[in-house]
Amino acid sequence: MGHRFVEGTVPQLVRELQRLNGNLERLVATAELLAGQKQSSGAEPVARTPGDSEGR
Repeated sequence: MGHRFVEGTVPQLVRELQRLNGNLERLVATAELLAGQKQSSGAEPVARTPGDSEGR
């Protein structure tokens, strides 16, 4: 591999991987938080019955 690749591209790739890892960690934390809120709401989905726009 060339000197330019090792000196320039590899460190840039490492920085981008670190950035990606940080973003993925935040995404997972947010998804877990939202999943916990959805499960703890205790609300069951209500089946919609056929009818007009007023629910009759």
